[in-house]
Amino acid sequence: MSFLPQPHDPVTVIESDAHALTIASELAQVLRQDSALRDRERRLPHAELALFSRSGLWGISVPKAFGGAGVSNVTLARVISLIAQADASLGQIPQNHFYALEVLRVNGSPEQQRRLYAEVLAGRRFGNALAELGTKTAHDRSTSLTREGDGFRINGRKFYATGALYAQRIPTSVIDEQGVQQLAFVAADSQGLNVIDDWSGFGQRTTGSGSVVFDNVPVAAADVVPFQTAFERPTPVGPLAQILHAAIDTGIARAAYEDALHFVRTRTRPWIDSGFDKAVDDPLTLKSFGQIAIRLHAAEALLERAGEYLDRAQTQPTAETVAAASIAVAEARAISTEISLTAGSTLFELAGSQATLAEHGLDRHWRNARTHTLHDPVRWKYHAIGNYYLNDEKPPLRGTI
Repeated sequence: MSFLPQPHDPVTVIESDAHALTIASELAQVLRQDSALRDRERRLPHAELALFSRSGLWGISVPKAFGGAGVSNVTLARVISLIAQADASLGQIPQNHFYALEVLRVNGSPEQQRRLYAEVLAGRRFGNALAELGTKTAHDRSTSLTREGDGFRINGRKFYATGALYAQRIPTSVIDEQGVQQLAFVAADSQGLNVIDDWSGFGQRTTGSGSVVFDNVPVAAADVVPFQTAFERPTPVGPLAQILHAAIDTGIARAAYEDALHFVRTRTRPWIDSGFDKAVDDPLTLKSFGQIAIRLHAAEALLERAGEYLDRAQTQPTAETVAAASIAVAEARAISTEISLTAGSTLFELAGSQATLAEHGLDRHWRNARTHTLHDPVRWKYHAIGNYYLNDEKPPLRGTI
């Protein structure tokens, strides 16, 4: 029995954590089928995203008070990991969607929450327009929000706008006339808004992480949510953003590991088809799989642990609980970075030159991992973790930890 919606079905109402995981597991099987082909030909996944939206999974973090399932962060991370294992780009596209929903949860007014959560539960997708090129630091923003009558106008240019190409709303970081950063939930069909498909990364090829240009774009005051204040007090916004990245990398690692197992069991063992049962006994191959398996299992365990810490920080956000969640997530992020790269590289070593053949698509795992793990430098994760345990220093409040 299939739990996935059909093309003309309404959006599925996710009822529980278990329901979300069931849907995600079944959806992942579907998304995996043409993953290599979409990567090779850069086929933008419009149809796949339509199914993903109708599955109800984009609304699983909506609180129960607003009609959502309000799943745990353990479940949210597991769902993203499952989808990323099937297709790393499809696992990343909703990352900023859930990030925006967390900003809405901690900083939005009840009316904003009611209205925007309802849109999500109806199947609308939120993209992002946060990062900019050419600023002094990665945290600086120049896109402006200026008052006009009862509303505002936005002017500026964004890049790395993952998901904007597919979104109905594009949450956009803007600087108001007082120099304070806000998050504007801009309708994707707004006049003066131009989403440009100019993403050319060698990995994560179908995320649509290109440019968004705002030319005097109107936005209602009701669609502007405080953003900067989410980092002026202890909130789980930062670790929420980061656990999703850790989940993506963990999913990529699992995909590379599973493909490596399949390759060695089938391509290098022709006796499989003839009915003979002969074990792989090459000591170097066995060692490689042993090392990957241990680190992958550790990454998956740390991801689950990080979700538990984040659940506690959401329930009771204090300086201590948020710091503990940030560090637990940083640990998961650090090891997921390492294992995703290692698993992808080891797949090359075990498959040999065949891994580079386009028809196999085995190279995409390393390319996806190498591209995604550059999102924010993992070396600073180790710095924050060491400083926390050695010097009792809490990590900074920001979206990168």
